[in-house]
Amino acid sequence: MGKPHYFKTSLIFSMLILLIISCSLQSLNSDNSYVAMFRGNPARTGAYAGKGPKELKELVWKFKTDSGIWSSPAVMDGVVYFGSGDKYLYAVDIKTGQEKWKFETGHAVASSPAVVNGVVYFGSGDSCLYALDVKTGQEKWKFEAGYSVWSSPAVVDGVVYFGSGVGNFGSGDGLFYAVNSKTGQEIWKFEPGGAVQLSSPAVVDGVVYFGSFDNSLYAVNAMTGQEKWRFNTGDWVDTSPAVVDGVVYFGSYDGFLYAVDVKTGQEKWMFWTGSFVRSSPAVVDGVVYFGSLDNFLYAVEAKTGQEKWKFETGYSVTSSPAVVDGVVYFGSYDGFLYAVDCKTGQEMWKFKTGSTLDSSPAVVDGVVYFGSFDDYLYAMK
Repeated sequence: MGKPHYFKTSLIFSMLILLIISCSLQSLNSDNSYVAMFRGNPARTGAYAGKGPKELKELVWKFKTDSGIWSSPAVMDGVVYFGSGDKYLYAVDIKTGQEKWKFETGHAVASSPAVVNGVVYFGSGDSCLYALDVKTGQEKWKFEAGYSVWSSPAVVDGVVYFGSGVGNFGSGDGLFYAVNSKTGQEIWKFEPGGAVQLSSPAVVDGVVYFGSFDNSLYAVNAMTGQEKWRFNTGDWVDTSPAVVDGVVYFGSYDGFLYAVDVKTGQEKWMFWTGSFVRSSPAVVDGVVYFGSLDNFLYAVEAKTGQEKWKFETGYSVTSSPAVVDGVVYFGSYDGFLYAVDCKTGQEMWKFKTGSTLDSSPAVVDGVVYFGSFDDYLYAMK
């Protein structure tokens, strides 16, 4: 005798509910879902949704600070947040380019802010990580790390992950932290063999990935702070890793871009450039985009590491590219912001600033936001 009809109906209904929940969770954890933090999401993929300018129409506005800007901007709810070498974090209206508020720290702010649930999180060279109210700019809490906080925090499931390092570009000791996003209380800390300078953590599926000046990339359990594995390169790892489809991509001062299996920590491939790789990779539609101090931006196949094309600028490329709707946007030490076609590697347009570009652009609602060492934050479309 078959099972009653109501049992079959109940079973089908339950399966549909589980499917909906599963799809919702996948959507929430999508590598490409934009949030206001460095590289566009906790996986640090450098992918932005929507459209970006395919031809340069106008300078919307530019905002003057009192020092160079190498902090990359984060945009949320009509406001762009960024730091400056003048020791301030700024909040600026994206329509008018007018300052809403600014917050003073004890040192330069190179860290790119993360904006989550009404709070902006960022680090400073004064060795503190700050949490500010997005509306008022008032401090909610600050956490004193052992060393300067140049890297950009990742905020996932109520936890802020960030690293600290010694000096501006010095080697030496460093620490990596997980702190409560509401209280600023330490949850755990991890001591790698060297400073964690500009490598901002990627957080995917309960694992935190970050680079260190001990020539290693680390994979650490996000809940416990226990090391899962480490991958050794030939020199400092100062880029932020990007995690896509079970592979973590990152560069090293040894001149290579690496692709490593997230489960085993085993190398899948490595790609040689002519110099240091300080530009953090963007991984979109099976292609990895990144810059090198050899003056090129590269596009390589994510599966094989084979070069698709390379684009030459007038100087080093340390700016981390942002990819939007078939266009890759990035800056160079030659002072230009470039827009390059993802398929062909051909230049679409470029814009000249007054100094070098190290800041990674953020592209939101058809506008590109980026900072320059000429002390300005720019909004272009």
